[in-house]
Amino acid sequence: MFAVHLESGRVEIRRRPLPQLRPGFARIRMLAAGICSTDLELQRGYYGFRGTPGHEFVGEVTDCEDRNWIGQRVAGEINLACGDCQWCQRDLGRHCPHRTVLGIVKHPGAFREFLTLPVANLHRVPDSIPTEHAVFIEPVAAACEILDQVRIAKHQPVAVLGDGKLGLLIAQVLQAAGAKVHLFGRHSHKLAIAQRAGISTERIAKQLPQREFPIVVDATGSADGLRSAVAMCVPRGIVVMKSTVHGLVPIDTAPAIVNEITLIGSRCGRFEPAIRLLASGKVRVDDLISEEFPLNRAGEAFERAASKGVLKILLR
Repeated sequence: MFAVHLESGRVEIRRRPLPQLRPGFARIRMLAAGICSTDLELQRGYYGFRGTPGHEFVGEVTDCEDRNWIGQRVAGEINLACGDCQWCQRDLGRHCPHRTVLGIVKHPGAFREFLTLPVANLHRVPDSIPTEHAVFIEPVAAACEILDQVRIAKHQPVAVLGDGKLGLLIAQVLQAAGAKVHLFGRHSHKLAIAQRAGISTERIAKQLPQREFPIVVDATGSADGLRSAVAMCVPRGIVVMKSTVHGLVPIDTAPAIVNEITLIGSRCGRFEPAIRLLASGKVRVDDLISEEFPLNRAGEAFERAASKGVLKILLR
């Protein structure tokens, strides 16, 4: 089979043997996969990564001990946990100290013709969700994780800082939950996507509002985003940190301490609410797809994904 390989910033297509089917696992033919900001950070050296990336995908099960899965269209949770430790027993396998992570840590990712995942990680994709939309189940789940971490009251003002792929999804998810969302970004065409979904937006000029929002979500993907988010938050407010950036992020901690700001790291989320939101149409992703590329043109796809103004690039 063909597989994407990242190493020292290079994107290559390599031939690999079909992945072996371990007990409790399914072999999955990749139908579509999305290049996200984390994949671009891996290309830049995040985690010292070398191998096959990709964790946003939808595929078809081609082999499995449980024959009922064969032929099913599925998405998959990306953390492969041990199932036995205290974190797994608390249903928090994403924090399992023994875990591997699809396309990120010690488990080859979805940017290949066939991949494997434990059956326990799989979720059937309803027929009502098109394949290209199902690619967004994982990032929508990451957006939904905020609702499991922070109590957000109906009509509560929430600022989302960053109009990239994840910021646009977070804004839609929080609005669907009843929050009064205000999205800040730098790109008129991206803000227009949020506006069409009924979300209030503002193009960032020289100065962001200060001490104005009780909850601020940093989805900028930049080293400066956290500092800006803290400054926008009211005393005793909450800043949700959604950005993963290669390298250290400098920040003056004094404003967070003096204003008693709660900082919450937020990562992966449950797939069930994400699937419901996509199936219901409450989160729309049509406008977030910029282009599609065949797998054997992954190098071009990564270049395009890294271009300014581009949203989601799909590999088929």
